Amino acid sequence: MDDTLEMPTAAPKPDAPQEREEDEQSSGDEDQGPDWTKIPGLNVARPVIPKRGEKDFEPIAQGGSGLQRHVLDRSRSAMLEALKATRTISYKSVSHAIWYPPLARAHVTVARGIHFSTMGHSVARPTSDTENAKKLQKRLELLPEEALYLVERGAMYCWKPTDSPPPRTALLDDMEGVPMTVQQAYAEMIGTADLTFEKYQVYAYLKRLGYVVTRAKPPSPDYPVPPPLATSARQHTSILGRLYSAAVSWITRIARLFVGGIDWWRPVWCRGWPRRNMDNSSLFRSLRFLPSGHDVPLRIQSPPDTPTSPYQVFFHLYKPSTQFKKTAPPPPDFSVVVVNARTSPMPTIAELTALFGELPELPPPVPRKRMSFAQQKLAASSSAPASKSSPTVGPKTEVSLARRALSWLWPLLSTAKRETNARPPNPFPSLKMGNKMVVIAAVDAGTISFFRFGQGVFTEWPMA
Repeated sequence: MDDTLEMPTAAPKPDAPQEREEDEQSSGDEDQGPDWTKIPGLNVARPVIPKRGEKDFEPIAQGGSGLQRHVLDRSRSAMLEALKATRTISYKSVSHAIWYPPLARAHVTVARGIHFSTMGHSVARPTSDTENAKKLQKRLELLPEEALYLVERGAMYCWKPTDSPPPRTALLDDMEGVPMTVQQAYAEMIGTADLTFEKYQVYAYLKRLGYVVTRAKPPSPDYPVPPPLATSARQHTSILGRLYSAAVSWITRIARLFVGGIDWWRPVWCRGWPRRNMDNSSLFRSLRFLPSGHDVPLRIQSPPDTPTSPYQVFFHLYKPSTQFKKTAPPPPDFSVVVVNARTSPMPTIAELTALFGELPELPPPVPRKRMSFAQQKLAASSSAPASKSSPTVGPKTEVSLARRALSWLWPLLSTAKRETNARPPNPFPSLKMGNKMVVIAAVDAGTISFFRFGQGVFTEWPMA
């Protein structure tokens, strides 16, 4: 069509009622862009975000027509006017805090909302009363990332103390200091208490997702930390215990000759004493010429002028479903390391070994029971009458004295039947998850990528 025929005119274009109904039905499509020109009143105190609608045209390589350029300019100007609107919050739901640069903490004077159930910690600070006698008074304080997050989302006013008297303002006469803008809060809080811009980006991103984020290393003695990790220290047995274990192992070796420790149908065992231990595990054990396992120390010598590794756990992460108590936090669900992707290389084996040395061992994953729909329906129908009926207890079978003495003398008799009937566990979930796990958040110019590193357990699950 000719470009001159598409020039906008003052006469409105009539819309068919059928097209209006289709536009209303398709306004909830999240794949389309917002129409900023449909904002009802740009001068209101709280602008309403418009619904999304269908696109009138698609961009082409030759450039749009006059009508398309006019629609784009009108939409762009409407978007800029909407973004210029002043953000307002309710005075009854906003909190107040005072930022102290020497302490790198924000003292919360008025706490409102549900944010403080998982943020902030109580600290005893000396305060001077009228008699100039110092007393310890507990108060709620926020770390720099916590205070900056609340200021950025408009949930808290932050003030900075000053020596000059502040101007008198309505509803804010009880505050001492000058208010801090978001830009000033970024400039004041980033770089204090080991907080970098990348770490704050990861913190704010995880908080918006609903996670509870805390510091891994306490910045002060008053900061609550989870219970210490359970160390797997070797238990020193007594002399009687050692003698008992030696006697049991000697009796077990003798019992294997008569109980069934030898399979006479296996041809490897029938070729004499030198080839007695020729099973699969012994063969693979003899072929191993390098020590395996994570208990073996690394033979890596680092130079004395090596800089500090950036791969250190900085945040503890809790799922939203975890029962979290601020004064006594439970063990974390994840441990997060934050690095700058443009300045930090890939972690070396020495850095990963040192990182895994600080983490606890994870329990093996619970095996999933896969059941078909028919099996689930049958199990649900059979469980209902079983719960109503009273359980029947069978008669107890008494074990004779001779059998108990025999099981005490030969422990292999009581465990051989259970070992044969037990189903071996599936090793692949444990191999996939690993013995220990850490999450590394790599920030590349604002783009956050999460990587999970696990400590393998291949030596604990032999495949042959």
